[in-house]
Amino acid sequence: MVDCNRRNLMRATVAAALGASVPGVASADVEETDTPGAPSVSGSIKRLSHTAFGAEVTGPFVFENGTLLYSLQHPSRGTRGRDFSNAGAKANQPPYDRAGVGYFEGFSFEFDGDNDDFEEVSIPRTVEEQGQVRSADHEFVMLAQAREPIQGGDERLGVTQTPDGTDVTRENFDGTMYGAAATNPDCNQFVPTNDDGTEGYLFTNWENSPGNITRVPISYEDGAWEADVDEALNLANTEPLREQGGTRINCYGNLTPWGTMLSAEENYAHTRVSLKHTVGDVVENGSGQGLIGGCQFWNRPNPSECQNAVDDLYGDESWTLQGYWALDGVEFLAYQLGAEPVARDNGENPTEPISDVYPNPYRYGYFVDVRQPTAETPQPVKYWVMGRAAWECPDVMSDERTVYGASDGDSKGIYKFVADEPIPSYDDPMDVAGTLYAPKITNDAASAAEAGERKSPADVTLSLEWIPLGHATNREVESWIAEYDDVTQADYLAAHADWSEGDEVTPEVLAEADQTVVEEGNQNYVSREEIVEWAQQYEQRGPDGVDEDLRKVPFIETRAAAKEIGASIEFNKAEGVDSRDDAGPGDYVYFGISEFNDAMADDQGDLQLDRVDGGVVYRGRLDADYDVSRLEPVVVGPDFTDPAGDADDSLRNVDNVYVMRDDRVLLCEDGFAESGRSYPNDCLYVYEPNPVVAADSVAVRGGETAETDVTVDRTPEGLAGAELTVSPSDAAVASIEDVSVPESFGLVETSVSDDGGRADLRVLDVDDAVGDGGADVALATLTLSGDGTGTTDLEVSVESATDDDGDALSADTTPAVVVVGPPAVPGGRGAPTDPDGDGRYEDVNGNGRLDFNDVVLLFEQFDADAVRLNEAAYDFNENGQLEFDDVVELYEEI
Repeated sequence: MVDCNRRNLMRATVAAALGASVPGVASADVEETDTPGAPSVSGSIKRLSHTAFGAEVTGPFVFENGTLLYSLQHPSRGTRGRDFSNAGAKANQPPYDRAGVGYFEGFSFEFDGDNDDFEEVSIPRTVEEQGQVRSADHEFVMLAQAREPIQGGDERLGVTQTPDGTDVTRENFDGTMYGAAATNPDCNQFVPTNDDGTEGYLFTNWENSPGNITRVPISYEDGAWEADVDEALNLANTEPLREQGGTRINCYGNLTPWGTMLSAEENYAHTRVSLKHTVGDVVENGSGQGLIGGCQFWNRPNPSECQNAVDDLYGDESWTLQGYWALDGVEFLAYQLGAEPVARDNGENPTEPISDVYPNPYRYGYFVDVRQPTAETPQPVKYWVMGRAAWECPDVMSDERTVYGASDGDSKGIYKFVADEPIPSYDDPMDVAGTLYAPKITNDAASAAEAGERKSPADVTLSLEWIPLGHATNREVESWIAEYDDVTQADYLAAHADWSEGDEVTPEVLAEADQTVVEEGNQNYVSREEIVEWAQQYEQRGPDGVDEDLRKVPFIETRAAAKEIGASIEFNKAEGVDSRDDAGPGDYVYFGISEFNDAMADDQGDLQLDRVDGGVVYRGRLDADYDVSRLEPVVVGPDFTDPAGDADDSLRNVDNVYVMRDDRVLLCEDGFAESGRSYPNDCLYVYEPNPVVAADSVAVRGGETAETDVTVDRTPEGLAGAELTVSPSDAAVASIEDVSVPESFGLVETSVSDDGGRADLRVLDVDDAVGDGGADVALATLTLSGDGTGTTDLEVSVESATDDDGDALSADTTPAVVVVGPPAVPGGRGAPTDPDGDGRYEDVNGNGRLDFNDVVLLFEQFDADAVRLNEAAYDFNENGQLEFDDVVELYEEI
């Protein structure tokens, strides 16, 4: 992950050759500085392993018995291209010179929440150490390696084939390929077939184009895992996946609550416009020059040469077509789907158009659920309704309705999908229905650069709102996608140049077509005008009020649509999202941002913080609806200017994050041998979070009281005693009436200030009631009074705490939110809320956001007591009385 000035010449070759998590384009207008808090950790990290030279740490999985497995992705096979003083130039040692999946024999996590179950591996100093996968005490044993013969020798592990059984490789076809065949194993998920989890299938993603998902039978006996590689299955070569258009760039994934592998398609080539530009900018400009991204050239003959073509057309006024390099492998994907190969051109990438079978761009960039995972032939299904992106990873919540996703690359988003019903409750996954959301960062501290108050990301918790983009069913979105199934490379030429099928494709014809696409857009796919019109209708009518023929826009042009309505599509390399498998309200979702730079560290938009090229790990606490409204930084990587003393033991460029059942988090690196480290290898760290003391968020009716608990989420070494204070940030909204402490604490002391603005308590666990490893230990119960209307934070401060060993206990705190307002309106989902804190309750239906459904509910229930008896809550025109003009005012706020 090199800076843009060092990266531009190598990005296409590195990105395509490695075919994995790809560098962004670093900011040219923000100078790298020594950022406060970089590096830092709220809690602690410990290095468990490092991988071989050139390989990422990716695809971690922890079995029920605690065994750790991960992928050796694209290890260096030849001479190292860089001399690291004492490293020399030497290839990795076998078997670490070939991609594969392995585990640490003889090691297992104890799941006690404490990092004392393993020794820290030393920094790899020698050539020998840097050329292998190491932990401190255990050998990394390969279970399966890329391109091993399977199915009796008819196929090779990870290698895709044409319908007639020909391997899709450079040896057999001309054209580009996204990474050499089967070099990039990534996500691993295990689906057990027996009760004790010692037999089952290991599913592995292959981050190539064409992409692949493999299934390998594995079993555990006498302390060792074994794989039956010959019985492995390449899902990409089965008809159920081929019928959906195949798959590409399968990156990380998730094991769903219903026991299936969920694979993420990291389709970087979906970028409609480059970096922070919008489609509206293109329309206003009257041309895409300087603005458009690589996706506009998807069906161009020889698509990955579009950057060189634009450079030739525009010379010094050319620009980088974001994502163009990810067009590598599109022709090979066509061949995998059955296209007739075009004529060879003396070893050059052919420009003769593919005119029979060609992949539809709107069929890539989704989550692929491998249904019926243990059947002879699994039945994968794509969740088209969850949006199209460069998905690095998904995380399905235990409510089986909420899914968070992170899109990798520059100026990208994190997204949320909420199904109407639990996803496995739908008899047919094509009937899954729900709403797609994009994020909006709302706190001023995150965007204060223009005022000269730029802050370190280590010091700023991001406040999030989720903007609904649209509602649909999986079947509806697939039907919209199918409208573009028959578009080929011949259509690119016919629509944009004076050319008819059968004519020669001269350089002049290609140049004419390319220039037309730049100036007018690719006429074969969703138009610029459709995206802008959708956004205008969205602003006027809400997401459910757009014309029927425009409902497709946010689902198949997700990034462009979200940017058009002002969502915070500014994240750079969002490469991780995960939570504990059974995570519920009060638990945490972790998000990994591999590089905190570019759009996150410039002087525009909702994110204007200090630059940290080493990245940041955030966590967000789940509320009662599995929503995340705050992202707090817990691990901050180094600046790349930091010396080895700071960088050697710091997390650099986080990739996958994996939350274990004891709340520790595996943090995997994808660092491209950068920063000031003294060694080039990527590492796997285990993050042990500090205990978190927090109160539960609560809603209180005006003039009434409600209770909320103050808890500590984990006590790995027990809790001898603690002293803390709790305070509402605005005691005029809600105050503390009383505080009580569980009887299990032998000695307690509590007090509440006269104005209810502060409660103090001290507790001593004299009878050792709170043992080691305790979870969600209640410290106190607060009685709150709803004195006004609005919201207030309930802030907890830990003055001191001690564990059972007598050591000082470091603890983090998270504020709760107290909402004081009217009761639920009939037909709503819960108590109304006041999203903007102005004392009026725009969120009438209580779903946590303002949307068109709030207007409908207020109109339908205008005479209900819940509305009439709470006049101030719904007086949106501020004239002191309730009237239908208040409904109109609420509509205009949308």
